Amino acid sequence: MHGFDVNLLSSFAPMMVVGLTALVVMLAIALKRSHFWSATLSVVGLNIALIVLLLQAFGFWQTAPINHPLFVMDNFAYFNMGVILISSLACCTLAYGYFGTLKDNKDELYLLMLISTLGAMLMVSAQHLASFFMALELLSVPMYGMLAYTFLRSRSLESGLKYLILSATASATLLMGMAFIFADTGALDFNGISNAVFGRESLSPLMVVGAVMMMVAVAFKLSAAPFHSWVADVYAGSPAPISAFLASVSKVAMMALAIRFLVQSALPALPAMELILMVIIALSVLMGNVLAMGQDNLKRLFAYSSVAHMGYALVALLSVGKDSGSIVSMYMAIYALTSIGAFGVITLMSSPYKERGHTSVTGEADDLRFYQGLFWRRPVLTAVLTIMLLSMAGIPLTAGFMTKFIVIFTSVQGMRFWAAGMIILGSAIGLYYYLKVLVALYQKPKVSLEFDAHQQWGIKAGGVMVLLITAIVLVFGVLPDILFNMATMARVS
Repeated sequence: MHGFDVNLLSSFAPMMVVGLTALVVMLAIALKRSHFWSATLSVVGLNIALIVLLLQAFGFWQTAPINHPLFVMDNFAYFNMGVILISSLACCTLAYGYFGTLKDNKDELYLLMLISTLGAMLMVSAQHLASFFMALELLSVPMYGMLAYTFLRSRSLESGLKYLILSATASATLLMGMAFIFADTGALDFNGISNAVFGRESLSPLMVVGAVMMMVAVAFKLSAAPFHSWVADVYAGSPAPISAFLASVSKVAMMALAIRFLVQSALPALPAMELILMVIIALSVLMGNVLAMGQDNLKRLFAYSSVAHMGYALVALLSVGKDSGSIVSMYMAIYALTSIGAFGVITLMSSPYKERGHTSVTGEADDLRFYQGLFWRRPVLTAVLTIMLLSMAGIPLTAGFMTKFIVIFTSVQGMRFWAAGMIILGSAIGLYYYLKVLVALYQKPKVSLEFDAHQQWGIKAGGVMVLLITAIVLVFGVLPDILFNMATMARVS
């Protein structure tokens, strides 16, 4: 066949495995509906994709470096794809236990999750505005269905609908921004846009307006302030494993794509873009932390805290520019793991469809009052949530402390002292609401229990996965060299 490139095909092997897994799961559902087999096939496929990716990344699967017009497979892509596959595996595992008691139509969830994961993997390797948009939509469209999956609960339906309408608006803004940039530069690839930016003495208004519109859409997808209004309602309404997916896979992919686009197209060099980034960082850190202070719903608390974390991650981009890929990737990897751990505890505590005595529990264990005195009943589960909260707060001996410290260090190196001050101030405010949750965990236990984890939660798939993530967060906190060495490779080529 003319133009058929075997090397190109083998370079995309991890994405092809995920795509084939989605097809296999689709056929399996058509032949016989089985929640167990749909989940098992999905997990097996994701594991194979992860193994193939690791073989490629460490040189056991020899593929020549490719630089396709639409996609590039470099160390930055490998690192972020690894984080996406691990996060997706964790969310699939949590979803199996959570949706086990759902009456019907459980299988399609894994199909949506696999397609969304494929979109996320393509996003981190995109280097062209066309692949940027198509991969983003491949990630986003299945998310609408996943967020509203428990549609018998009105909050879940509201969550999916809200994300659908607002995300579509952001996508339209993104496309308009792309159209302006293309009209001005005549280029769609990131490097072509970069050459156009540097090849002129003055920038045209079209270029500035297009770049600003794209930055607004990216900020929306990252839930960075002031485009964060959707995040609390969407997190709170969606099923807990899907909240974990949105907080990890979606955010990691969007941040990686944003970094690659901004770094390769040299847009941060524009004075207008630098100013916008500064405003987004300052508002995200302040508004995210201040809004989280008044929350008694854990999902809403984590949603607003994610706004602040996006601000922290963007500081590295502003401070070190071209070399920010490895620092931001490392920060997002640890943020994704701690988010999955925190939402994993909520998932293990929730049983939204089980009958409890004579009453049917239809909600989730997302309110702070359900966790009062949890330590006295579930000490290990409490330890897991405690470690996740301490890592998010940036307390020493956790991975979250190390990543936050590196970001502060880079902001000082880049002479952005105000950004370092913002991170320290934001972390100080954050301590208040994280400690509020910790205090509740160790209080006198409640007499009546609306929600509780399964007696043998630690030996179930979801429980084992949450314990593994806790171990990783602790190991990277105590031995950060492993994390630094891995992240150093993840530079945007």
